[in-house]
Amino acid sequence: MTEREADKPAAAREQDIQAVSRAAQILGLFAPETPELSVAETSRRLGLNRTTVHRYFSSMISSGLLERVEDSALVRPGRAILQLGSFSLGRQRILQMAPAYMRELTLDIKISTVLSLWGTSGPVVSLVEDADHPTVVTVRVGSQLALNSAQAKVFLAFLPDQFHAERLTGSLPEPQRTETRRRIEAIRQAGMSSDVNHRGISVIAAPVFAARGICATIAAVGTERMLPEALDSREAMALKAVCKRLTKEMGGTWPEATEE
Repeated sequence: MTEREADKPAAAREQDIQAVSRAAQILGLFAPETPELSVAETSRRLGLNRTTVHRYFSSMISSGLLERVEDSALVRPGRAILQLGSFSLGRQRILQMAPAYMRELTLDIKISTVLSLWGTSGPVVSLVEDADHPTVVTVRVGSQLALNSAQAKVFLAFLPDQFHAERLTGSLPEPQRTETRRRIEAIRQAGMSSDVNHRGISVIAAPVFAARGICATIAAVGTERMLPEALDSREAMALKAVCKRLTKEMGGTWPEATEE
């Protein structure tokens, strides 16, 4: 609980929880057979009085959760819900499509590959394809990657909300903040990122774009001897080619600045 929430009386906090719960109940009434709702129908189905439902409708319309249907008193899901739904569908689609590309890439370069999706404050490992090799470097699914990781810097370079990216990098201590921002700018030009950590683990990462912008990153992960750091290596070029093909299938566009 935040300090601001702790200052609220218990009754006020209960009201906040109830408001969220009722908004969720209203949104839960929408379905393919019920694309629009009226105050009367919502009142009947939830057992609430019409004044309460009308008040919730007004508040949810103001926040973008609902919108009014033209020339009627009906409401339907608003832009915020549609955006969230589109985002969710995009994540499901990349998770369905990527495994085949990752298997192909892993077989080609003999290096483990990792796909990450953007979480609340950084990349989260969502798919892993381990290489069939005596030496395997892998990452656990569900791992939260640090902001100075190769995949995080690729996300930060291409996130549509660059103000958010700036705030995140601003939380890093110096000189890490300056170095991370410098690397991010270089990634925008190259389209990829490479790092070798103090343990000799090499990572090369590239973005995958959908119609609304970057939707995932894919990285090759191996030892420094197995995976050259250079972005013009065969492994890096193979990774880039796969990410560009996947981007095309996702309906995205590879940034012009990174084209050769």
